[in-house]
Amino acid sequence: MNPEYPVYIVSKNRWKNGLTWKALDHMRVPYMVVVEDQEYTDYCKYMDKEKILILPKTYLNNYDTFWRDNDPRKGPGAARNFCWDDSIKKGFKRHWVMDDNLDAFHRLNRNVKAEVESGTIFKVMEDFVDRYENVYLASPNYYSFVKSTDKISSPFTLNTRIYSCLLIQNNIPYRWRGRYNEDTDLSLRILKDGHCTLQFNAFLQGKVTTQRMNGGNSKEFYGSEGTKKKSQMLADMHPDVAKVVWKFNRWHHHVDYRPFKKNILIKKKNLDIKKGVNNYGLVLKNMEIK
Repeated sequence: MNPEYPVYIVSKNRWKNGLTWKALDHMRVPYMVVVEDQEYTDYCKYMDKEKILILPKTYLNNYDTFWRDNDPRKGPGAARNFCWDDSIKKGFKRHWVMDDNLDAFHRLNRNVKAEVESGTIFKVMEDFVDRYENVYLASPNYYSFVKSTDKISSPFTLNTRIYSCLLIQNNIPYRWRGRYNEDTDLSLRILKDGHCTLQFNAFLQGKVTTQRMNGGNSKEFYGSEGTKKKSQMLADMHPDVAKVVWKFNRWHHHVDYRPFKKNILIKKKNLDIKKGVNNYGLVLKNMEIK
């Protein structure tokens, strides 16, 4: 199976080493890569140009970076807003938007994190959130955040941050903003308005840390200034729940998600859900390593 909703990958300066489309190609999942105009020719050298969309400059010019300063850097939010509008224009009620440094996707079952070979997991996540009126954001959890040695109490976590591989409901009254931490900011605005986010533990994304991979925002943002500004912007956006902290030898943001525990799922009426377990044809196989 493949996802019902369109998949977009926002990419910058990674035409040689974009991991996400390589993973999706392996899984035979269709997608579009959104790039800036000046990099279009470079991307065409390494992938089918039919899979590339050029980001209109108006999205960069009109993007709300939150801080009113003279810094010309935009971050990926402008391209993500274009993906949002493009999916609406094409008549979809949700869309996927992914970072370009996801190396694989996995199914967690009985503490085994098995790499998946098709796009079925995206369809499963879509079907699940479509049961509810108020799941505005959803995503698989990070592979590194779910330990195979730990007891996982739930197949999903409600009302937390959603990032890197997002399933977004299109008709919600928000858009991306901010130069940094756009994922967390969007999650918090949704949660503060009483809606829900849903992070799957049953499905995982393999994320290569931005600062450990060439391209993207690594050099443009973090190479010279570190992580202090990134953390400070989120604290300025949401001073009631976010603060800047020093740990693991660098600056981080810390968000208190406890105020959103009261946000509950609202199931759609007249759902036609068949009883029993639906494994969507997923099977566990031992793969020969070549």
